[in-house]
Amino acid sequence: MCGMPQPPPVRSTASRPPRPDASMSLLTNVMDHSLDDGYAEAAARKTADDAGGMPRTVRAKLGLAAGLVLAAVVVTVGAAQARIAAPTVAKERQELIDRIQRETAAADKLEGTVDKLRDDVSAQQREALKMHGGSGRADLVGLLSGAVAVHGPGVKLVVNDAKEASTGGDGNPRETSGFSDTGRVRDRDMQRVVNGLWESGAEAIAINGQRLTSLSAIRAAGDAILVDNRPLVPPYTVLAVGDGRRLSTRFQNSADGLYLHALQENYGIRTGISAESDIRLPAAPSVTVRTAQPSTEKGTS
Repeated sequence: MCGMPQPPPVRSTASRPPRPDASMSLLTNVMDHSLDDGYAEAAARKTADDAGGMPRTVRAKLGLAAGLVLAAVVVTVGAAQARIAAPTVAKERQELIDRIQRETAAADKLEGTVDKLRDDVSAQQREALKMHGGSGRADLVGLLSGAVAVHGPGVKLVVNDAKEASTGGDGNPRETSGFSDTGRVRDRDMQRVVNGLWESGAEAIAINGQRLTSLSAIRAAGDAILVDNRPLVPPYTVLAVGDGRRLSTRFQNSADGLYLHALQENYGIRTGISAESDIRLPAAPSVTVRTAQPSTEKGTS
């Protein structure tokens, strides 16, 4: 019996006793693995940088310093370029000023030439008229055409926008907001005033120093009134040469005078008329006839 082999001992298959914290597996996992892989890698890189290279704070400071140096270089280069360009800008500015002065002088010279030529034309017109009827006819044509300056008794008529237009817009009635257009003097109003004065016996008329002729036109451009394409600003001073008292009375009693009075009563447009003993009107800037030709036909008796 002793010679028979013995079977191997049987191992116990009983399970190990459970851990006391087996019921808290989530907390145990957190405690055993407090850092995930990402944090662990970041910590490892920081450790390697501190061990083998310069600290990150030092590199950040060096980067900031390099940026400041670069900005300083840019500012310095810009200032240097501006300093170099300054003489060029000043030279161009002076050249522009000189050019403006030259053009202004040339315009003044041309204006003087125009005045001289106008005087020559007027003299030749008078000479031509003397050959066909004497100097009296030449003077009459010059007066009626506006080619010569005139003076004599007459009336002074001032027409202005309504008083409310003078408030706001820095005193400019054209910039007053909320002001009704009915309180502003319009080109059609001045047309009626001028026509009324002609019909009442005026022999020569000027508005704000602008002499009217048979070719003159009173028009509007926006809020501005134009006389022969020259803008006028209120108040509008109308000077008319004629029999002062008679001219004043006839105009105020005419349909156009009553129209002006209605503008004053209904819309506040300001007007004033007075007889003057001596009124001086300038000559018209130019009198150009494009179509009319002198007649050579002789009248039959």
